[in-house]
Amino acid sequence: MQKGKINVQTENIFPIIKKFLYSDHEIFLRELISNAVDATQKIKTLVSVGEYKKDLGDLSIEVKLDPKAKTLTVSDKGIGMTEEELDKYINQIAFSSAEEWIAKYKDKSKGEVIGHFGLGFYSSFMVAKKVEIHTYSYQEGANPVKWECEGTPEFAISETKKKKRGTDVILHIADDSSEFLEEQRILNLLKKYCKFLPVEIIFGTEKETKKEKDKDGKEKEVTVEKPRIINNTEPAWTQKPADLKDEDYKAFYRELYPMTFEEPLFHIHLNVDYPFNLTGILYFPKVKHNLEVQKDKIQLYCNQVFVTDSVEGIVPDFLTLLHGVLDSPDIPLNVSRSFLQSDSNVKKISGHITKKVADKLEELFKNNREDFEKKWDDIKIFIQYGMVSDEKFRERAKKFCLLKNVDGKYFTFEEYRNHISKNQTDKDKKVVHIYSTNPEEQHSFVEGAKERGYDVLWMDTPIDSHFINMLESELENVSFVRVDAEVLDKLIKKDEEIPSKLSDKEKEQIKKDFEKCVDKEKFNVSFENLSEDDMPVTITEPEFMRRMKEMSSLGGMNYMGNFPETHNLVINTNHPVIDRIAKEKEESKKENIINQLTDLAMLSKNLLKGEKLTSFIKRSVDLF
Repeated sequence: MQKGKINVQTENIFPIIKKFLYSDHEIFLRELISNAVDATQKIKTLVSVGEYKKDLGDLSIEVKLDPKAKTLTVSDKGIGMTEEELDKYINQIAFSSAEEWIAKYKDKSKGEVIGHFGLGFYSSFMVAKKVEIHTYSYQEGANPVKWECEGTPEFAISETKKKKRGTDVILHIADDSSEFLEEQRILNLLKKYCKFLPVEIIFGTEKETKKEKDKDGKEKEVTVEKPRIINNTEPAWTQKPADLKDEDYKAFYRELYPMTFEEPLFHIHLNVDYPFNLTGILYFPKVKHNLEVQKDKIQLYCNQVFVTDSVEGIVPDFLTLLHGVLDSPDIPLNVSRSFLQSDSNVKKISGHITKKVADKLEELFKNNREDFEKKWDDIKIFIQYGMVSDEKFRERAKKFCLLKNVDGKYFTFEEYRNHISKNQTDKDKKVVHIYSTNPEEQHSFVEGAKERGYDVLWMDTPIDSHFINMLESELENVSFVRVDAEVLDKLIKKDEEIPSKLSDKEKEQIKKDFEKCVDKEKFNVSFENLSEDDMPVTITEPEFMRRMKEMSSLGGMNYMGNFPETHNLVINTNHPVIDRIAKEKEESKKENIINQLTDLAMLSKNLLKGEKLTSFIKRSVDLF
């Protein structure tokens, strides 16, 4: 028997491992199975280069749980280790067998090696009070050996009776980690971290019902137990796009998100080998208005080993609205997310994904615009978000980003400018883009604009205020105004000014009369010379103030929350009812008319509520 001391620089290495090696202790299982996969891939490589000529047999990895013995075992049928290799790779913590293997077989290896440094195995001490390794090397003349350690720098290596090639790692689970002796807990971890590993993982058994014929030839259902296979060893992203059909991509989406019932709109299959390695499939879901619900659906892998599904800061924020898988051996497996965010390879990968997404969208737009327009309502918030938050994507997206009007017609930026510039250019030569956030609620304003020959855009996403601000700074000589924000004829230069039917003295009196009936802190009373067919009283909200409130509210800051909510109450000087108010001598009648007109205007803006709404209804009935 050999005895010795693990080659570390401090007696306190194990307390450090237990507390600080990984933020989530559950990672130990991912690390041990990754090591088992590496050992299996290595024996395949040796066969492929002719250095091992025996039959490989079954190469599945088995995870076994024994709650009574309080052990968890991970067994592989891979390359195994000799006593010298145990001493080299296990006892010298800083030395990585993966690094040495890659250097030796980098031009010959067909299976990727997951590990990049040697601390992975030691993560087992985060949950185990004692760890055993039983291993039998593939090498001729090697003896099976056993390594054991109780979480101190002391270890022991001795001979063992293991008869088959490979390695068993046995964890004696510590009392404070008893959760890892629960079958469901281990099953959930295996499904989380090992769902797509390239070597079959078996954990326990499961029941299967199948049909069999009895001796009389009659069919009957029989329930049998079979090994429970955890993973799909050849997920769609590892295959060539030419070998997959659209249904294969949809089936893989259902495999990724079994609780999602909506199918994705389309997908992008990534397959890059220079200047870095990257594979994956990204799906475009129907993006809902609640952006937070959409996020954290991209799963990040390293050589088919799950790393994280929290990719914010790793990929551009707007891409977190996509679903799917990214896999790259150039993404560090065993480090914190903050390190991932600053890693140069991750940044390059992030930029490339942005480019590929833009390429796909531009291709869809160019090849089948009609189909692209059908999908627009479901992807527009994603494209808007990308344009607002990512400069490189913004430049590309200007070619395929669409504007939709209330009549359901779609335009590129340039097409829309040509469509409205003749009739919607103001005195400062700015092309005024009129929009509605809710054509139903703002129906009277939309119809009024259309009657004047103006076109109205439909903009109803939660980030439209940010998007509009971005467009006003990016596009030359354009402005945006909500259809109910201002009197449109005041904004857009007209050939003929309409004269007022009221004298200045009448205006002064009418203003006083209205100010007696409305809250002066909330309403700014003003006059406009409009047509007799226009509403007698209109309530508008300054575009700038409303937009700032929407933007602050979306950001969760609400820095405009303490500002008083002010509206413009615009009186049409040419409406017959206003003329009637000017001539009315009886104060109570005049007040009744003003209250009715003001309430009607408030009702059109959804501002009439509570006691005021009740009074309006009663007053309206009394008119009969």
